[in-house]
Amino acid sequence: MDPIAPRPRTGRAGGWITGPSPRRSPALRLFCLPYVGGGAQVYEPWRPAFGADVEVCAVELPGRQTRMRESPYTRLDALVGALASAIVDELDVPYALFGHSMGSLVAFELAHELRRRGAGEPCVLFVSAGPAPRLPRLMPPLHAASEERVVARLAELGGLPQEILDEPELLRYFLPAIRADFEVIETYGYRARQPLACPVVAFTGSDDEDLPPAGLTPWGEETTGRFDQHVLPGGHFFLRGSQDELLTLMRGALAPYTRSWRRFADA
Repeated sequence: MDPIAPRPRTGRAGGWITGPSPRRSPALRLFCLPYVGGGAQVYEPWRPAFGADVEVCAVELPGRQTRMRESPYTRLDALVGALASAIVDELDVPYALFGHSMGSLVAFELAHELRRRGAGEPCVLFVSAGPAPRLPRLMPPLHAASEERVVARLAELGGLPQEILDEPELLRYFLPAIRADFEVIETYGYRARQPLACPVVAFTGSDDEDLPPAGLTPWGEETTGRFDQHVLPGGHFFLRGSQDELLTLMRGALAPYTRSWRRFADA
């Protein structure tokens, strides 16, 4: 069951954003959403890569790492609603969204929810290793599957270190959040709405058997703005081995917004 009224939390955005206090007047904030079972720490090394203009805001979902004692969400609408409320005070500057795998779905729905609330759309929506939301989910459900099936799928995707997969007791520590994340994906129902107007940039790995390049193309139907797609070397978690190439492409997509900010700041 999704949390109804979680206890108030301290920390930035009520604990939803890890790392330092908000930077004063960046050009924009880049909110990064994790994959199944993942935590904010995967994005913390990105901060230096974007320099002073772009503030990387690594999002920590309930049920993992610094929020391990909180119940994870099992429905996307509830998760997105809580996250949107938590970050609204961070939207005093333009923003962008990045999500990997499950995070791409969260980022997509978050963009719609923030627009619905009058906060505007992101400068750019980056979706990585996630099929377009209008496509049917073909994988058998995993959120209620046996531990063996869940572990086999995680090993296939490569999302967890082998040392965790090899330690049953340690793995069981992570499984509740992993199952909840699978439930978020598997209970999601796509709703046709007015498309976004922001640019959408989609990524997949050259060896990702679950998401061939053709699976990215329908993302273009979710925006009336510019759509770009890129295939980077690697599998489902290409963002590790191809991180430099990924970040270069992201910086390029964000450059028009940081340049305009510099002109304004220098005026």
